[in-house]
Amino acid sequence: MRLLILMIAFTIASCGTQSSGDDPTSPADGPTAVSIHDIQGAGQASSLDGSVVSVTGIVTGDFQNGDADVWRDLGGFFVQETTPDSDPATSEGLFVFAGQRTLPDVKVGDRVRVVGTVTEFHGETQIAASRVTVTGSGTVQPVDIELPAELFTRNSDGQLIADLERFEGMLIRLPQVMTVGNLYRLERFGEITLTQGGRQFSFTHRNPPDVGGYSEHQSAIAARTLLLDDGRRRANAAPVAYLSAGDMPGYSLRVGDEVAGLVGNLRYSRGSGPAGTEAFRLMPVVDVIFESRNPRPAVPAVGGNLKIAYFNALNFFSSLDDGSDTCGPGEGAGCRGADTAAEFDRQSAKLVTALRLLDADIFGLVEVENDGGESLRLLVEELNRADGRAYEHVQTGVIGTDSVTTGLVYDTASVAVVGEPAILDSSADPRFNTRRNRPAIAQTFRQLDNDALFTVVINHLKSKGSSCADLGDPDIGDGQGNCNQTRTRAAEALADWVARDPTGSADDDVLLLGDFNAYVFEDPLAVLKDAGFLNLLEDRIGEQAYSYTYDAQSGALDHAFASPSLVAQVSDVAAWHINADEPAVRDYNLDANRDAGLFDPATPYRSSDHDPLIIGLELSE
Repeated sequence: MRLLILMIAFTIASCGTQSSGDDPTSPADGPTAVSIHDIQGAGQASSLDGSVVSVTGIVTGDFQNGDADVWRDLGGFFVQETTPDSDPATSEGLFVFAGQRTLPDVKVGDRVRVVGTVTEFHGETQIAASRVTVTGSGTVQPVDIELPAELFTRNSDGQLIADLERFEGMLIRLPQVMTVGNLYRLERFGEITLTQGGRQFSFTHRNPPDVGGYSEHQSAIAARTLLLDDGRRRANAAPVAYLSAGDMPGYSLRVGDEVAGLVGNLRYSRGSGPAGTEAFRLMPVVDVIFESRNPRPAVPAVGGNLKIAYFNALNFFSSLDDGSDTCGPGEGAGCRGADTAAEFDRQSAKLVTALRLLDADIFGLVEVENDGGESLRLLVEELNRADGRAYEHVQTGVIGTDSVTTGLVYDTASVAVVGEPAILDSSADPRFNTRRNRPAIAQTFRQLDNDALFTVVINHLKSKGSSCADLGDPDIGDGQGNCNQTRTRAAEALADWVARDPTGSADDDVLLLGDFNAYVFEDPLAVLKDAGFLNLLEDRIGEQAYSYTYDAQSGALDHAFASPSLVAQVSDVAAWHINADEPAVRDYNLDANRDAGLFDPATPYRSSDHDPLIIGLELSE
């Protein structure tokens, strides 16, 4: 049972129906003849649940298995009432489930009599059919609906979703332009998260943390979000839907692309059986064509005479993940990268392609195996072999306690290291919890052209993905997620540590890079700004900056901060959107019998799940 919460704004424009053919009536000794709206009712569940009934309607969506249409395969079909009632709260549509029974092969426009049992399946009212008879033909026009929805609700998992119960099972049309917001589950469930009103951003990317404001933000996002499904109930079905369903040759679907005029049946279900998000899904009955609004970008130019790049290496492990706990400093943690040698080769090839195109003098890397530098060494070898360069990595040995670590790679033809690297961990400052944050590495470099000194610090703070309640640091619902205080204390330690000149360079030019796991207005970044550092993405790009997409919302978790003396020497900064907007099905993994041909090692797209950052410097002596 889903809980009704609030009204926002909704527009409905219903078209009439026409039918022809027989007007069947229920046999005298048969099941009770009822209307579809009587089955659906005005509530979230049918009052006729468990009853055997007879219902008549027009087929509006043919999703039967075993027919010539491989894309519509839900094991049933949708029917719609030809004589609506006057209650706007009752749906006039219904899904008819065949189960293991062999039913007639119906088609859109057939008028059918269905005998079966009313059921509720994961919140969707259905008829489990025992008999279907085609009695004539007719037409049903789609109902126009517009988002944001006037109602939203919580599903059985407690998640906020748009409440479109009054249209469950009906043929609907979305005349509005909808924007692709998330492609993460495209491969597994054939679903795309669509949002009304353009690209949506995480709350604290544009707003200060606030419990009330975040609650309103979540409600607003739910009301303008709808899932577009591929109409197949199997998980990991092949081929993957929608990847090339665009308006031009060579199209590749990305977050930010748009689609308008969608027509289909509205279903309430999970992605596949009991798996996936329980929400309303549009099952299209006409071809879906996306408009390219966010084409794959070339490498941004940032000027200057020195280029620094940050890159999340997406768990680059030379140790294969065979299920055993053999990684990490104590060799007792799980390995997080490629499962097989074939996956590792794919991951390495695409990562090298991206790094070559970035063409940086210094790379700050995160999510590299914490194996004393062996994985970094292999990566640098491949990069040098492919590019003819002379990159080396800063050697730190094993640091911290996590399976992943940070790293620095530099071109020996343009810069030289000065002194030893410095490490920020809990031994340097107890506010920096090494068991939750990855140690920061600071290294001073000298530009060979002009002997200018500068220091790069690579960081990777605790993620929002797991709880820190055991540290007294829970998610308090203000938009900053789990472990905000853990990240904030680490940022305080970082600011004070850098101020103490940990590398002994006696030079004030410092660039902080990394995955801070905090959006622009969150507390950890406020600490760094209060310490005098300038957030370069916020300053140079503004509120449109982003490096990551989660839950159909974009935002910057990855940042570059310049010390006061370095700000004037920054020529430009850019986020290269090669990863966050791409579907995960294009990454190196070969899970779930993925089509290996979807992967292209010669392109940088989906080499990670975070976008790289590029900073141009024009250093003075």
